[in-house]
Amino acid sequence: MLKKLTIRKFLVSAAALMALFLIYLIPKDNTYSLKDKTKTELEYVDKEIATETIYLYDRNGLLARTKVAVAKNPETVETKAKELLEVLVKDGAGESKIPNGFKAVIPTDTKILSLNYTDGLLKVNFSKELLEDVKKEEEEKIIESIVYTVTSIEEVEKVIIYMEGDILNYLPKSKITLPPTLDRNFGINKEYDINSSKEVTGVTIYYINQYKDNTYYVPVTKYTNDNREKIDIIIDELASAPLYHSNLMSFLNQNVKLLEAEQADHQLSLEFNSYIFNDIDEKNILEEVIYTICLSIGDNYDVEEVSFTVGHEEIYKSVIKTIE
Repeated sequence: MLKKLTIRKFLVSAAALMALFLIYLIPKDNTYSLKDKTKTELEYVDKEIATETIYLYDRNGLLARTKVAVAKNPETVETKAKELLEVLVKDGAGESKIPNGFKAVIPTDTKILSLNYTDGLLKVNFSKELLEDVKKEEEEKIIESIVYTVTSIEEVEKVIIYMEGDILNYLPKSKITLPPTLDRNFGINKEYDINSSKEVTGVTIYYINQYKDNTYYVPVTKYTNDNREKIDIIIDELASAPLYHSNLMSFLNQNVKLLEAEQADHQLSLEFNSYIFNDIDEKNILEEVIYTICLSIGDNYDVEEVSFTVGHEEIYKSVIKTIE
């Protein structure tokens, strides 16, 4: 009897020691949990990628401003430009980066043969497929998309487009002559409302569109015989209705008036009446209103900041680079 009791005590003690040993060996749940592992991986990924602006077709056939993921801190401007341009190519290396609701612009099998960047100027050499099998109305859109995409890169101000080593200065189907050096003055999603070829003003204005629950911005370059200051045209167009495209929107109140505009030291100060507010008590301005105005200013003025004032009180200041 005593022997059995001794054996039982030994077994209990051994089991207790084994349990303690296993507890020591097995790590705590919160050390290597799947949740924390996933979080660590996501944090690592976030450090390796960034988002850049690109101009793709939306479902309405307009070139729209959207964002795509790219490598963070690329070695050169050429590296960043190539990564963005590859997204523009149908069925290309960057196809998986295209957001839902958008489409690539450049024809399939187009190759980027070389890129060279110097002092704000990017030279891009494409293969002959760039314009080989495209419709007449698509030629200019392709050029617009390339110009607006690469000039979204902070360092790039202008671009020269080559095809098979020759400067592209002529669009064969639409018969459009291109300047050797292109910048955003080339325009995008162009519309013409002119009755004379004299004193034509081109103003690029950003509108809003939506795909499902996502809001994005669409630039439209309007050519008119209106010789007013461009900021006056921008505000009047955004506040007016109906729009040229029924699918494009502006959230700017129709009663908004721009009372004064003053440009100094790379800042444009805009004095509005109180209808600029979404909530007059809180003195809030809709983000969509700020974006459409600031993006439009960025394409038409050489300024770094935009100040919104009401009653000569600064309500909001936006840095153009953060909008871009």
